Amino acid sequence: MPRYLWFRITVVAVVIVVAGWYVYPPKQRINLGLDLQGGIHLVLGVDVDKAIENVTERTAADVRTALERKGIGAQVTRRTITGIQVQLTSPATFAAARAVIAEFPALAVGASDPAAGRLEANLTEPEVKRLRDFAVRQGLETIRNRVDQFGVAEPTIQRQGENRILIQLPGIQDPARAKALIGKTAVLEFKLLDEEADVQKAVQEGPPPGDEVLYGRRVDRTTKAETRVPYVVKKPILLTGDLIQTAEVKISEVGEPYVSLTFNSQGARIFGQVTEQSVGKRLAIILDGSVNSAPVIRERIPSGQAQISGGFTADEARDLAIILRAGALPAPVQILEERTVGPSLGADSIRKGIVSTAAGALAVVLFMLIYYRLSGLVADVALLLNLLILLACMAGFGATLTLPGIAGIVLTIGMAVDTNILIFERIREEFRLGKTVRAAIDAGFRRAFTTVIDTHVTVVVSGVILYQFGTGPVKGFAVTLMIGIVASLFTAVFFTRLVFDLIYMGRRRLQALSI
Repeated sequence: MPRYLWFRITVVAVVIVVAGWYVYPPKQRINLGLDLQGGIHLVLGVDVDKAIENVTERTAADVRTALERKGIGAQVTRRTITGIQVQLTSPATFAAARAVIAEFPALAVGASDPAAGRLEANLTEPEVKRLRDFAVRQGLETIRNRVDQFGVAEPTIQRQGENRILIQLPGIQDPARAKALIGKTAVLEFKLLDEEADVQKAVQEGPPPGDEVLYGRRVDRTTKAETRVPYVVKKPILLTGDLIQTAEVKISEVGEPYVSLTFNSQGARIFGQVTEQSVGKRLAIILDGSVNSAPVIRERIPSGQAQISGGFTADEARDLAIILRAGALPAPVQILEERTVGPSLGADSIRKGIVSTAAGALAVVLFMLIYYRLSGLVADVALLLNLLILLACMAGFGATLTLPGIAGIVLTIGMAVDTNILIFERIREEFRLGKTVRAAIDAGFRRAFTTVIDTHVTVVVSGVILYQFGTGPVKGFAVTLMIGIVASLFTAVFFTRLVFDLIYMGRRRLQALSI
């Protein structure tokens, strides 16, 4: 047997062994999509205007601080979503105040009244555009970090449009918990309570200037009943969750879980200063505008450690720790679209997908055997090898098999056999011209090759376009289609030709070929 045949046999054998190793066992190797194993599909809308509003608030605070450093008295407030207003105590400091504002590159000075000591400034258009894009990108990364720590296998998290995020979590058994984990803004703030204020009066008539009324919850350990508790809190933010280094769940002496926080070096320094200056006062720990706890500061805490308690369950404490470690969302999100697929529906989809694939494959196999006889049997073996390579590539690349992906496999079966049909019909034409078996096989494969390449390239290009511009299900279809087409090129041209060459290289010369 010629050496080149041994080389081709070795290539086919290696492909079969490697593909079998990647595929087995299929339940552990191939990832199933949302529609096959159940889970949750969400489309979130990011409130980018709120993110810009928060930046404007912080910018107003920074301008106020900068003016104070220069000894300029002023009241700085947010006027619009992107604009601030500066009302000077003395109009004589107008020029100096304008110079201070000019040091902020993100601000552009707008309408002003020197005589009244009033300036207005707005975020520049490029800055607003950057903040909108950043809010969505940062939200995407934060949600991805949360989902990764939650332990979801093969999640799909991607941007959709200008301010939407698509999330698919296969295999999720508790959709409500997943939505709470993903959608929580998780803005952590530390503020002092105003213990001199009358809480009831503040609730009924409004808080004193510089204060705000926030609510927390109190859980009865015996009855587990929850009660809303009002707090009068001073508005200045002493510390935020941006400076958290770690957050982990621990169990208290009474057996209740709580979240232990450790700040980074900057946070520990600020926390030490805050606790040193506020000994004997109550420090409110606020998460998303709700007071989780308000402990009394007994002494300075230089270690940079704090804890959040509030009658959590173990899962609630664990999820809160995940959220705090992953960071706060830069803007609130709301669920615009939600679909939940139950595990039983997914199992039913798998069963129907297997039945449809098997039925399609059986029909193709029988047709090839009846119409092309022995050559049809060769094509059927090549088809099985095609399916093996397809599944192996999906397992090796970590691709996810979806219901449209199964449709792509069924389509691939037909297109893989179609390649053999092109070759077989060309060989038949060569036989009709009176050529020998070997000459007909050589001419058939050679002359059909250009057509085969053209059809495969056009299908691959279509698959690339579907993958580039399609969403999850369409991408699943495109992936299986492209892999199947490339695999069919190997099996129909390389493997089938090898089998024909082996038959021809037998001891007896064939006068006819079963085709």
